[in-house]
Amino acid sequence: MVRAPVIALSHGGGPMPVLGDPSHSDLVESMRTKVPAILGLNDTERRPKAIILVTAHWSENVPSISSGAKPKLLYDYGGFPPEAYRLKYDAPGSPEIAQRVSELLSAKGFKPDLDDERGWDHGVFVPMLLVHPAADIPVIQVSVLASEDPAAHFKMGQALAPLRDENIAIIGSGFASFHNLRLMFAGITRDPAAAAQLKEWNAAVTAAATEADEKSRLTAFEQWRNFPAAYITHPRGGAEHFLPLIVCAGAVGNEKGKTFTDRFQGLDILSYYWE
Repeated sequence: MVRAPVIALSHGGGPMPVLGDPSHSDLVESMRTKVPAILGLNDTERRPKAIILVTAHWSENVPSISSGAKPKLLYDYGGFPPEAYRLKYDAPGSPEIAQRVSELLSAKGFKPDLDDERGWDHGVFVPMLLVHPAADIPVIQVSVLASEDPAAHFKMGQALAPLRDENIAIIGSGFASFHNLRLMFAGITRDPAAAAQLKEWNAAVTAAATEADEKSRLTAFEQWRNFPAAYITHPRGGAEHFLPLIVCAGAVGNEKGKTFTDRFQGLDILSYYWE
């Protein structure tokens, strides 16, 4: 029986991956080659019938789900060239699968909200333009929680897990390795001491994400703010780019995670997957 994969990918900065920015070349190559291979997009037996995409760029008090049949795009960035606002991704949504997502989350004690108006943000359409430009697989966008509660996000993933046996893939779109733009633009990647801290951070995140035992993985992610350099990589109140990874980690039961690494702005940027 086909069981759809789970991927927590790093989506890059705004629309820059699809605008040809050279600093994104590694990330772009992975989204064009590695992610489609993991998803089985070119395999008739493995190709997912839909994709649930948990985005760092939508944060709500309750899990919120895009339920429109044909969502528009939300250009939730500013200061980019005009072509950044002409990007199109014409994949369908799925009100039926959105309802299924809502039912699964409700069964775990959440009070999800179906939103048939909100467009797909750039955490959805930018990576998907690279991962699957054919745009013929339905995408259902899911928010993270404003509470930043790791246990709640892990439980969201557990709620979504049955979808994998319905050949519905789960993607978390964020930037788990490092999302502190102020420090990045200040040149932290050129500081050897900071680089050593960030290496320790990546090692701690990878140990948690690749842990095969579900209970141990949950325990590790519940304590992620105690990982080395956690407040350097994701400042206080700014965990949204880490949270999609926790949702993904909750959706995989007792499976051992795998990784791939891309270089970006002098940093090792890790993505995680389970298949």
